[in-house]
Amino acid sequence: MENARDLAERTPRSDRKRRDSFGMFDGYDSCSEESTSSSSSDDSEDEVVPSIPASLPIIKNNGQVYTYPDGKAGMATCEMCGMVGVRDAFYSKTKRFCSVSCSRSYSSNSKKASILARLQGKPPTKKAKVLQKQPLMAKLAAYAQYQASQQNQAKLKAVVPGESFDWGQYICSSNTVGAPVSCFKHAPMGTCWGDIEVGVRIEVPNSDTNFSTKVYWIAEIIKLAGFKALLRYEGFDSDTSKDFWCNLCIPEVHPVGWCASSGKPLVPPKSIQHKYSNWKTFLVKRLTGAKTLPPNFNDMVQENMQFPFKKLMRVEVVDKNYLSRTRVALVEQVIGGRLRLVYEESQGGADDFWCHMYSPLIHNIGWSRSIGHRFKRSDITRKLDGQVDAPPQLFQKTKEVDQSGDWFKDGMKLEAIDPLNLSAICVATVRKVLADGYLMIGIDGSEAVDGSDWFCYHGTSPSIFPVGFCEINNIELTPPRGYTKLPFKWFDYLRETGSVAAPVRLFNKEVPNHGFRLGMKLEAVDLMEPRLVCVATVTRIVHRLLRIHFDGWEDEYDQWVDCESPDLYPVGWCQLTGYQLQPPASQSNREMSQSVPKQKKKAQQYKGQKKKRKIPVGRRPFSQAGRRRSSFSGDEEQSPPPYPAQGPARPRPRTHFHLTHKSESLLRMKEETAEVDEFTFSQGTSDQESNGSGSYYIRQEP
Repeated sequence: MENARDLAERTPRSDRKRRDSFGMFDGYDSCSEESTSSSSSDDSEDEVVPSIPASLPIIKNNGQVYTYPDGKAGMATCEMCGMVGVRDAFYSKTKRFCSVSCSRSYSSNSKKASILARLQGKPPTKKAKVLQKQPLMAKLAAYAQYQASQQNQAKLKAVVPGESFDWGQYICSSNTVGAPVSCFKHAPMGTCWGDIEVGVRIEVPNSDTNFSTKVYWIAEIIKLAGFKALLRYEGFDSDTSKDFWCNLCIPEVHPVGWCASSGKPLVPPKSIQHKYSNWKTFLVKRLTGAKTLPPNFNDMVQENMQFPFKKLMRVEVVDKNYLSRTRVALVEQVIGGRLRLVYEESQGGADDFWCHMYSPLIHNIGWSRSIGHRFKRSDITRKLDGQVDAPPQLFQKTKEVDQSGDWFKDGMKLEAIDPLNLSAICVATVRKVLADGYLMIGIDGSEAVDGSDWFCYHGTSPSIFPVGFCEINNIELTPPRGYTKLPFKWFDYLRETGSVAAPVRLFNKEVPNHGFRLGMKLEAVDLMEPRLVCVATVTRIVHRLLRIHFDGWEDEYDQWVDCESPDLYPVGWCQLTGYQLQPPASQSNREMSQSVPKQKKKAQQYKGQKKKRKIPVGRRPFSQAGRRRSSFSGDEEQSPPPYPAQGPARPRPRTHFHLTHKSESLLRMKEETAEVDEFTFSQGTSDQESNGSGSYYIRQEP
């Protein structure tokens, strides 16, 4: 039999006629209150809820018999992680926390985090382990209580969402648009999203029914936002009362025709059950010529959710405390293509780092030696069981360049995104030229004497720019720390320092058709706390450069990223992969985070400008040069949970090279006539929403 998709592809639009031979309504023909209740045995078995015994269970251990506590007087709930356990086994006199770590973590997190943890029914994290001194009876009772609560939730059909933040309500309330999945080539389905658009029909579970078993109905996509779609059941026409948001990549979403081929019943919603006397005729009329998902859509999703990196693979990754070198790290977790890496010499897995598998920060073993990059040797002489070097073909490839002729030279000046303050594009210098097109870049006026805060960028990186890029594109350029001749002028600075600008032709000027537009919503990694993925908005587009704003936070926390950055994801990515999404910060959260006392400074170490963020921060090192550096990772003292915990953000202090007022330190440069004959400006367009082809670099005349 032909389904709707086959009909749409094989039949010219002008020749399409109504027909009832789709085969997609066979399930509806056999559906009635009697037959539906007994059909689809697989679904009915899945939804059977085990009953809870009326009497309290008995726990036996080594001949001892314990009565299960009544859930009131004998039990307690941790205010930090939400774990339920026996009150006597809890920590402190007040019995508010299940462990010492939860008690300490609570002081750095808001009450909102604990409330969300309890409401979401989250299991305890690695931090929230009950003290070992508690008796076995307490452990067993806590586990029994947890099982009972899970059974009770299932009985009441209280489904705990995968994420506490409601993207659908947020998008509708703000009348915004989510960036299309096709904008994110590195994300699942990013290269095979196809023609999924408004108007596509799909088969989804029917929630507006009295049947005890799972039944389905056809719905139309009304609005798209990343992986999520606003759906409306067929037959409601302009009635929005039953509209609902759904992630299109969940297993319960199917193309039209799936019910017929799988023997599942199609049942109209009870709200409109009597609207039409012949639903089959209605569906044939509505679906003729309509689009649906590819027949193998679910298989494509499953295939795209397979990732080549596996646990215990060894890689080289940037040293988050010494940016100019790399270290060996082991893959500890893989979530949606994001890797939790644990440095090889870390004790207990506490020294970790998060990044995407396509991040330019990770490389195969031996990469540093091959290009002449600094590398911290490990004291570990042999691999442990199960450890294997990640194959070189798993890593993102860089463009081959010819360094034999005209190429970057040591001392050349340019503009670069500060890797430790991603909201700023700064005056920078090529400090060392490595092999295979890699460069060591230093931020002028803020470098350590030993060069430990130099950062490795490839020559084709979209994060480095020619001299004058910021001025022409109306971007605030951060001058060198201590430079007093403001407003900053490149011509004066080059003359004073006796240096030359890197030739414009060496930079990456390719602008892909990325598809991003101003105001689009997405999920973005906070690269100053890279374990966190947050609700964000595109607020500026300069060719291929995007300004990402974290909703609910001030503009100073924004980040400049490339349009092809693997740290940007479509709306619904966190729900699809099981990663915890950080919702927009409320005003109360920001005020509370600002009241947290600052930790004492430590010398001789390096961190960049502290981003925001929501997890308790451990060590905060500082550079010899006086430039305050925040960690390139986040919390360094504790291993993150599989789902990064929610909580209030910690405010990001300003770096020492900023003046008190942003308007005084980051002056917007005015376009002026060239003071020397060697340079002329080419006019360009800022905030381009399409790729365009206008010049936007300084052109160096021969």
